[in-house]
Amino acid sequence: MPVDSITPEDREALQGRTVVASISGGKDSAALSLWLLEQGIEHERVFADTGWEHPKTYDYLRGPLAEKIGPITEVSAPLQFSALVRKKGMLPSRLRRYCTVELKVKPLAAFHRKLEDSISAVGIRAEESEKRAKMARWEESQDFGAEVWRPLLGWTEGDVVAIHRRHGLRPNPLYLDGAERVGCWPCIFARKSEVRMLGETDPEKVEEIEALEDHCTRAMRARADEKGEVLRWDRGTFFPKIGIREAVEWSRTTHGGRQLALLHDPPEGCRKWGMCDGR
Repeated sequence: MPVDSITPEDREALQGRTVVASISGGKDSAALSLWLLEQGIEHERVFADTGWEHPKTYDYLRGPLAEKIGPITEVSAPLQFSALVRKKGMLPSRLRRYCTVELKVKPLAAFHRKLEDSISAVGIRAEESEKRAKMARWEESQDFGAEVWRPLLGWTEGDVVAIHRRHGLRPNPLYLDGAERVGCWPCIFARKSEVRMLGETDPEKVEEIEALEDHCTRAMRARADEKGEVLRWDRGTFFPKIGIREAVEWSRTTHGGRQLALLHDPPEGCRKWGMCDGR
């Protein structure tokens, strides 16, 4: 299907319904809103603020992005990331991703419940992962009480870059710094290069994570003592069995952590977006 047109079936499904586009500050959700504008589809734009975003993402959402796609409504949970972690006494992980449900899904669901008949439009692309490749273009969501629409499923990353260029919208600056994902900073799925970027550019966030780790370690020990159990490890962290300080040190190595990387390749981001300033 051409990426520059909407299907007749989609057009019919949208009739008389409110389209709500989930905006994260990332390239795919921005591309979604730009494409909807191209199709003449009126839509509301909603950003679920986790309280754990990079300052550059907030500046981008409230500045260049909103100026290009229109006003963005911000919603949030009663407790944002740090407070939620402290209440639970554990950090999220790949097996317990409560952050997504509590900080994204629930606030967005509350927004949808205020509307009579809404559609949740999301900028998911099939090429991102095997799991996403199996997702349907349309799907009923019990979380939102609304249908989920994924019109960009067949898009490539090149298509996303192209629509930004077509509208003269620069990407979130974190991409140009070398980040691959910009929602939450850092995300539990952060790549090695992004952990290195965190250590080099945001020492205050490293300290904040370390404080959360210490809090969670104490909470984990207390729970283990209460149950008469032995704690399997004494670090509560994004990264299995090691703390953020160790993770940052590991991120500066090569060859499986055996060798210190003395040279740092320039970010791929500026080349991908064609913004290398002469390089």
